[in-house]
Amino acid sequence: MDKVLILEERKAYHNQLIEKGVLSISADGVASNADGSNQPSKIIARLVAEKLGAKVGQKVKGQTAGTLFEQITMQFISSTFPKLQHLRPGDWTVLSLGNQSSVKTFDFAQYEHLAYLSQLVEQNKQLSTMLGNDYMVAPDVVIYRDLYEDIEINQGHQYINDDICKMASLRKKNGGKPILHASVSAKWTMRSDRAQNSRTEALNLIRNRKGHLPHIIVVTGEPLPSRLASLALGTGDLDCVYHFALYELIDAVKEYSQNGREDILETLENLVEGNRLKDISDLPLDLSV
Repeated sequence: MDKVLILEERKAYHNQLIEKGVLSISADGVASNADGSNQPSKIIARLVAEKLGAKVGQKVKGQTAGTLFEQITMQFISSTFPKLQHLRPGDWTVLSLGNQSSVKTFDFAQYEHLAYLSQLVEQNKQLSTMLGNDYMVAPDVVIYRDLYEDIEINQGHQYINDDICKMASLRKKNGGKPILHASVSAKWTMRSDRAQNSRTEALNLIRNRKGHLPHIIVVTGEPLPSRLASLALGTGDLDCVYHFALYELIDAVKEYSQNGREDILETLENLVEGNRLKDISDLPLDLSV
């Protein structure tokens, strides 16, 4: 029997988080993604960690954990979505945009005009004071589609020639840039400031684009439903929030809610039933839309 690709990659995703020390349990029983000052967060996070097979170990420092979570999430997407060519054909690249990356948001077709704006701001102090750099978007992970040569577009039939489609974004001959397909904000935990950062990134992508709006997604390991709700509730700025282990989180919250905290379970169920919170395994298919 053939292995189920996304199921296997989901297991590998969790194993990587455990092996790299992103997901661990401290000697005093606190999971690495828990808020140590919040009792529900501590209990739910530990239940999730135990269900995933996390071990007692040294907690990776916050910034390092965030970077590793970003990279491992990128690997999961790379191992799944580009392989669904029968659903969403294309020459796909999945890339982590760290501080050292030479690729910036304005390297994509929908945002290339921001490069010119950036130059103007650098040259004009008054303009810099008025605009700041709020228009610049720095996603954690991007998925983009490369452009097509005419011979590829005309495969099997003559669809275009030099008389037409002179400004089409997908045509490499028109001299455009790759097309941003999705922007992924990877947040290992979801404190209020991080939720606001994700919303700001999303709104900037919406407001500053020219052309097709990319998918705007958040992936998180936050265990507390109320904090997930602070980002997931509402519509318009984010496509959806994806949890790194939603199935395990649901089971953990059900266990915890038996102690008289049905409100926490109700919050989580509202997010799931309202299609505002999904599992990481749903992401590759949703990217194929």
